[in-house]
Amino acid sequence: MRPLTDEETKTVFEKLDKYIGDNVRLLVDRPDGSYCFRTHRDRVYYVSEAIMKKATNFGRENLLSLGTRLGKLSKKGKFRLHITALTYLAPYAKFKVWIKPNAEQSFLYGNHVAKAGLSRMTENTPKYQGVIVYNMNDVALGFGATAFSTEECRALDPTRIVVFHQADLGEYLRDEDTLT
Repeated sequence: MRPLTDEETKTVFEKLDKYIGDNVRLLVDRPDGSYCFRTHRDRVYYVSEAIMKKATNFGRENLLSLGTRLGKLSKKGKFRLHITALTYLAPYAKFKVWIKPNAEQSFLYGNHVAKAGLSRMTENTPKYQGVIVYNMNDVALGFGATAFSTEECRALDPTRIVVFHQADLGEYLRDEDTLT
C-alpha cells in the first residue's frame, strides 16, 4: 500500500472530475475524518487515514485490500472506475440520468441506454459527460457517459443510444469471481 504518485493522482482526479466536478475535494476533506487515496497492486483505494495507519502493521504480501476500491490503473496509465465507487460518486454527481423501469434490467445486464429507456436527464448535460444512472426511485444503478447533450437528445430517434454503459450494480453478480 503506497500513496499515489503525482501522475497517478492527476489521472484519478481527472476521472473523478468527469463525474463529480469540484466536489472531489469533499471526498478528501470530510466532516467525519480525513480520507486518502492509496494504491495496491494497481488498484486505487479510498480509505480513512486512521484505518490506513493501522494497516501499516501488515506486510504488502499479506494485505489483500484496504478501504473501498475506486478503480484500477492500467499499464498505460489510464484509470478505470469500478462499480464500488458508486456509493461515493452518487451523492456528489453533477449530472444524472433517470431511466424507465423497462430499461432498468437491460442496463443492469451491461447494455447501453437507448432514448426509449430514458426518463429524464439533468439540464445542460454536455456530450460525452460522465453521468450517474438512477432508476425512477432515485436508486443509483451505475454510471456511464452521455452520447449526446441534453438538447440533442430531445430530437433523437427512440432507438439511438444516449448513455454509454461503463459500470452497473449487476457487475457484483457477473464478476463475483474476479472482484478482489
